[in-house]
Amino acid sequence: MAKEIKVLVTGAAGQIGYSLVFPIANGDVFGKDQPVHVVLLDIPQMIEAVKGVVLELQDCALPSLKNITATSDVQEAFTDIDYAILVGAMPRRQGMERKDLLKANAKIFEQQGKALDTYSKKTVKVLVVGNPANTNCLIAATCAPSIPKKNFTCLTRLDHNRAKAQIAGRLGITANCVENAIIWGNHSSTQYPDVSHASVKIGDKPKQSVVEAVKDDAWLNGDFITTVQKRGAAIIEARKLSSAMSAAKAICDHIRDWHFGTPAGQWTSMGIYSTGKFYEIAENLIYSMPVYIDDQGCYKVEDGLSISDASRARMDATANELLAERNDAFTFLQGQSS
Repeated sequence: MAKEIKVLVTGAAGQIGYSLVFPIANGDVFGKDQPVHVVLLDIPQMIEAVKGVVLELQDCALPSLKNITATSDVQEAFTDIDYAILVGAMPRRQGMERKDLLKANAKIFEQQGKALDTYSKKTVKVLVVGNPANTNCLIAATCAPSIPKKNFTCLTRLDHNRAKAQIAGRLGITANCVENAIIWGNHSSTQYPDVSHASVKIGDKPKQSVVEAVKDDAWLNGDFITTVQKRGAAIIEARKLSSAMSAAKAICDHIRDWHFGTPAGQWTSMGIYSTGKFYEIAENLIYSMPVYIDDQGCYKVEDGLSISDASRARMDATANELLAERNDAFTFLQGQSS
């Protein structure tokens, strides 16, 4: 039997956490033959609700679920984990500005970064979901200097999936027929959903570019982009709550690809640490780019894609927002510590 994988989910009693723990425990992420130890962390006020999640997981009688730990203790939660899925954060509410959200969550991810640095394996893979995810991820990575920066990612797979779904809906096909969409930049309304390098397979026809298949540049450069950019806000408007089911699915997609690798010839979108080497994006930002992932879980940026002037402007705009967020976050944290 394979050695168990220890997976931490923070904010485990929340909507995303509740939707997420079943597919992880069921083998949908790491495989049906892979034993999993699920660690559920939440604040003390929510620990009774977390215990209810534990009871439900037990009642599912899942063969791949070897162990469950429910705790509000940071040391217990972060010790020797293989994957950290950092969901727990103050959720974005209707009318809330991103700066308000950043201020509320910066301290949380500072503490979690320090916990990763102190207690976790140095090989731990970290996925930050709590918003603003890119900058929270940078905070956590900065506060865990003993863990490689490449081990920190943030979730833009939800936006990637949204982009694929919009193209699929437009063409009357399923989303798996759309390949190589890209989300550039921030998981925010400045993100740039780019399908200029994407392709589709429609029925028995040869694979073709999305641009050729859609035949509507005005839509691709207008409503398509704004729909993906504003999808989270649209869901909050409709549900009065943030995305949960689709977010959990995207988290599973992200972790599965990071563990097993991406399909041959296909990249995915991940918020990764920018070294300044790719696409003229500044160093020390968590910026979403197209990446291939090998079967050892190592990712490589798809480099050398042609970038139009319009794309460059959009990529720079979202990078500038991330620079401002970074400055705000670290100014706030310095103020808290002084």
